[in-house]
Amino acid sequence: MNPISLICILAGVSLNACAQLLLKAGVNAVGHFEFTRANILPIGWKLATQLPIIGGLTCYVFSVVVWIVGLSRVDVSIAYPMLSLGYVVNAFAAWYLFGEVLSMQRLIGIGIILIGVLVLARS
Repeated sequence: MNPISLICILAGVSLNACAQLLLKAGVNAVGHFEFTRANILPIGWKLATQLPIIGGLTCYVFSVVVWIVGLSRVDVSIAYPMLSLGYVVNAFAAWYLFGEVLSMQRLIGIGIILIGVLVLARS
């Protein structure tokens, strides 16, 4: 994989991870909710007007564009597993930004993911 291809793939992964974090921030701002017939429109409107959610959806759009460019350069059997790097980024970002727990079991899983991505990238 050449440097430009790697940049496209990593940019797609980063944008996707950023989208998840922004969506979580937007949902946190709204708080816990249940969709019922009575509140589907008010909750839907609250969600649709949260700037972090709008930003997250925008990141998704850009991530798809960048991902398509990356897929035009890299085999899908190499590119698709790289998406798992988003789990690693999001785990640490969620710990830092939202106070989510990084247990030993999660850290071991992250290590396994990183080893797998390294093996794939070198193939």
